Amino acid sequence: MSIELSDLAAAVQRGELVPYLGPGALTGAIDATTGEPIPADSDSMILAMNNGRPMSPRLMWEFPRAAMDVELKRGRGALHRFLDATYGQRSWTRSPLHDWIAGAAPPYVIDINRDTQLQDSYAHCPHTLIRGIARVGGTDYRFRVHSYDDGRYREVEQAEVDPSLPILFKPLGSPRPDATYIASDADFVDYLTELMGGFGVPAFVKSYRLGCRYLFLGLRLTRDTERMVLSDLVYGAGEPTGWALIPEPTEKELRYCEGKGIEVIEADIPDLLRAAGVADEELIPAAHEVGC
Repeated sequence: MSIELSDLAAAVQRGELVPYLGPGALTGAIDATTGEPIPADSDSMILAMNNGRPMSPRLMWEFPRAAMDVELKRGRGALHRFLDATYGQRSWTRSPLHDWIAGAAPPYVIDINRDTQLQDSYAHCPHTLIRGIARVGGTDYRFRVHSYDDGRYREVEQAEVDPSLPILFKPLGSPRPDATYIASDADFVDYLTELMGGFGVPAFVKSYRLGCRYLFLGLRLTRDTERMVLSDLVYGAGEPTGWALIPEPTEKELRYCEGKGIEVIEADIPDLLRAAGVADEELIPAAHEVGC
């Protein structure tokens, strides 16, 4: 079934499609001082973690593998300090997609990035934040839930959640209100095991997501880690599961999406935003302001 990009954008704005954000959602976000793009995809995160130097081909394959190497050699704290410094302490400009999402304000968004732009998009209104955790004792679950109101977050139990508020699900964590991340291979082994067992998703989300359909944005599906996270987070989806904007998709991506009931559209985020009425000049990073 084919569909126009303008129809997809309108469905997001009506709350009929759940945006599922991958690294490409941060395209256009740059360091406000240097103009450096925010590290978002696997390669850029590895290079940033290793002071701009490539790691071995085996470790360059995927960020969790490289992160595991750092954790084994320098400790888990070194990995978390890198993520805190990158996403919690540096100042980044807004990505065009996040500006659009802030205006559309869909009631449920999944974001597999570790930055705070999605949370900033909802800073003007009460919402519920869910973030994944791993290798943590004293709990049966692999998530933490925070309620946001009056400019601050407060950790809450599932029973305290107001189901009428927007839900922001960041399975791989973020630095705010306090740092928690799924990053290394060891984190993912624990998180995915519990996610498959049903302990990585709150009960209120399990109910809410039944029949949901998704719009996958900025997400390449060539690596198993992203595919496993996706499969469990969209469990119980409607038919079709949704649509994925993937420019020049690989055969592997096409086969995976076909098996999941996801229609691939050979387009990218700027095409969607133009269809939604965003002007071309709003899609260009404000590089001319850097250093002024």
